Amino acid sequence: MRRIDCFMTPISPWVYLAGARPAALASQHGVELVYRPVDPTQLFARTGGLPLAQRHESRQEYRLQELSRWGQVLDMPLTLRPRHFPTNPAPASYAIIAAQAAGGGDIHGLVQAISRAIWAEERDIADDAVLGDCLEAAGFSRGLTMSGLLSGAEAYERNLTAAMEAGVFGFPFYVIEGQRFWGQDRLAHLALYLEGKIAP
Repeated sequence: MRRIDCFMTPISPWVYLAGARPAALASQHGVELVYRPVDPTQLFARTGGLPLAQRHESRQEYRLQELSRWGQVLDMPLTLRPRHFPTNPAPASYAIIAAQAAGGGDIHGLVQAISRAIWAEERDIADDAVLGDCLEAAGFSRGLTMSGLLSGAEAYERNLTAAMEAGVFGFPFYVIEGQRFWGQDRLAHLALYLEGKIAP
């Protein structure tokens, strides 16, 4: 089966705005969608990117305008400056990794629930109780927040290496058959590629 690797961080508003579209696209085309959470600080440091707080003021202002516009275009509630942002993305990343490995639940729903928690509900996704709620709602065990800690940390490191090897430098980043699509606003291009309307 063809596979899309989705390199992402659960604290990205652009991952939130992608919503259910990546999963729907994969299902429509019979393609597997695999989530590969990556440490954003480490990735930016290795690829020339800057953390949000270190970016020029004009870039920060434009980001807020873009987020506001996309939230309206997609009709998705979005808090531009959520109470718990930035926060540590590692616990949520470990939960996603552990849930994906465990199976038996809705992994796509989990990713969306975690993203929604920070950007629409203003909850702290580094909090075990919040992650437990998201896991449970998606059909997974709340205990994955702890039982998946070690394996999640190891996979998190491997995902960073894989991201670097694949040429990833931002989020979300969709990679299939060597083709790279950066951002939720490139999902239309990914769809055309899956349909064979865009050549490698």
